[in-house]
Amino acid sequence: MIKKSHSGEMSGHSQNKHGSHHEMMVRDFKKRFWISLFFAVPVLALSPMIQGFFGFSFEFPGDKYLLLVISTFIFFYGGWPFLTGLYKEVKSRKPGMMTLIGLAIIVAFSYSAAVVLGVPGKVFFWELATLIVIMLLGHWIEMRSVMGASRALEAIVKLIPSQAHLIKDGEIVDVPVSELSIGDTVLVKPGEKIPSDGRIVNGESSVNEAMLTGESKPVSKKEGEEVIGGSVNGEGAISVKITHTGKDSYISQVLDLVNKAQQSKSKTQSLADRAALWLTFIAISVGLATLAAWLLSGRDFVFALERMVTVMIITCPHALGLAVPLVVAVSTSLSARNGLLIRNRTAFERARNIDAVIFDKTGTLTKGEFGVTDIIAADGYQKRDVLAYAASLESNSEHPIAKGVLKKSKEEKIQLKEAKGFISLPGKGVRGDIDGKTIWAVGQNYLKEKGISPDFLKTGGMMEQGKTVVYILSGEDLIGAIALADLIKDGSAEAVQRLKGQGIKCIMLTGDNRQVAKWVADELGLDEFFAEVLPQEKSEVVERIQAKGLKVAMVGDGVNDAPALAQSDVGIAIGAGTDVAIESADIILVKSDPRDVASIIGLAKATYRKMKQNLFWATGYNVVAIPLAAGVLHGYGILLSPAVGAALMSLSTVIVAINARFMSVKK
Repeated sequence: MIKKSHSGEMSGHSQNKHGSHHEMMVRDFKKRFWISLFFAVPVLALSPMIQGFFGFSFEFPGDKYLLLVISTFIFFYGGWPFLTGLYKEVKSRKPGMMTLIGLAIIVAFSYSAAVVLGVPGKVFFWELATLIVIMLLGHWIEMRSVMGASRALEAIVKLIPSQAHLIKDGEIVDVPVSELSIGDTVLVKPGEKIPSDGRIVNGESSVNEAMLTGESKPVSKKEGEEVIGGSVNGEGAISVKITHTGKDSYISQVLDLVNKAQQSKSKTQSLADRAALWLTFIAISVGLATLAAWLLSGRDFVFALERMVTVMIITCPHALGLAVPLVVAVSTSLSARNGLLIRNRTAFERARNIDAVIFDKTGTLTKGEFGVTDIIAADGYQKRDVLAYAASLESNSEHPIAKGVLKKSKEEKIQLKEAKGFISLPGKGVRGDIDGKTIWAVGQNYLKEKGISPDFLKTGGMMEQGKTVVYILSGEDLIGAIALADLIKDGSAEAVQRLKGQGIKCIMLTGDNRQVAKWVADELGLDEFFAEVLPQEKSEVVERIQAKGLKVAMVGDGVNDAPALAQSDVGIAIGAGTDVAIESADIILVKSDPRDVASIIGLAKATYRKMKQNLFWATGYNVVAIPLAAGVLHGYGILLSPAVGAALMSLSTVIVAINARFMSVKK
């Protein structure tokens, strides 16, 4: 087990190492930008074109050589990332943005240096300097945005404390978390972070899981319930028996899932990669064609060269290369922070086209536990009286119905009374003496046996809905009835409304009887339901709905729903808790909240929308910019310099980065 712990620790170290490398690159671009900007000022001051533009003259012997020296420094120091990038892209035969930038600054520097050394023409070192400065600024801003998108993962890694209070032989010993093994028991004091996944064996408290599952309210936890490593203990001290360590822990699995999702390429991303490659070819070919066209028209080489350089710069696909990956990074980090774990990015991308969502009933739309839905009191009695008698009797029973009645009495703050002479009658109910009265809690069979008619309580409709009805008698008098059913989750109705608001059909699939299924379907306003379906038949139902031409998402618990989850276009496991490794699901919703189904579909749509917006911003401006860069409106006095071209290209990149950051999960 310790070996696993070290594996998990290594996972965290790898994540930190990756983050540190990224931070070093950000610092490097920042440093190169400021130093290049500092030296760009004298380059501008010494450039004849700038002096002519502002109407001043600043000349001295050897000024052009000083200009060459400073520009050479900027070319190699500031332009180094682009030159090495060009080499790597050419070597791998995958020309892209670095190829364009590298070629542009090589052409600009080489020609200007040749002019200083005696070749007829004009220098444009100032354009070289401003181009490099603007490109460094763009890269710096972009990399900060990318790093910001992955900070959620770094925050998750930092959640795990370094020390744990190990309970050993009746004593408490502080040990490194990496030394914990499955079966160890640790003490977690109020306000401390839980060191690893486990189960409470002593005490109760509220636990803040906000950073892990997105649940804003502290969750009440008592003995026997599971807790997640990294969550924050509330007001009570608890003893936790460790159940998962290292790479098997919830946090490690989340990190693994999110990293895989961020690294996996979607269809849209592949399209963007192909577009970037073609844009590179277009830039080079249009740049060369522009050079040739201006030379053939009789313009001098310097002018034609400047047009070619501007075309190559403005066509640079840097923003295009960032458009999709940045959205992927933001969406996966965003989903992880909200307890929506994406295992299969292609399936997540398909979620935006879902036409129908099929819900399993028990544990998905309902709580999977008996609860009171209706209380009916006969004339002369209050509902609280009926509930009080029933709960006082049932407090002596371990039956699921008894637990449901007792839970309701606690919610209503009913004061229970002692039931003397308690007797359980198999197949009939229970009996006891309360306040000197003989109280019965029985089923309909007992009433038939005694010839007592319950019609005046109007419980027939409840029974038709598949509810279990318990009748309460005082002696021979029927004083009320309590109806119980598998309670519908609080968020189920809202989930259905939100999905239907998106034009998505909502269907329920259950092995329960038709009456119960109809009641749940009617309560939630479902479009359709399938009842009395065996587990092995669920995938066949999914297949039949797909045969109608609908894109289907199946939502279940990932156990007996596995075949249906696999058959669906998008399989969503709900209520996974700490067990996130559900192989049959494409998406895992950590909380047992059906509203998260609408959230993940909404996020899929928002992600695709952001991708399209970014692809537009990354490429759309080229339609106008390339002709302007080539000089088609030169006759009207409109001409873009390489520096302006670089500014436009960087602006589109910054827009892409900012646009991705505005994505959010609708709750």
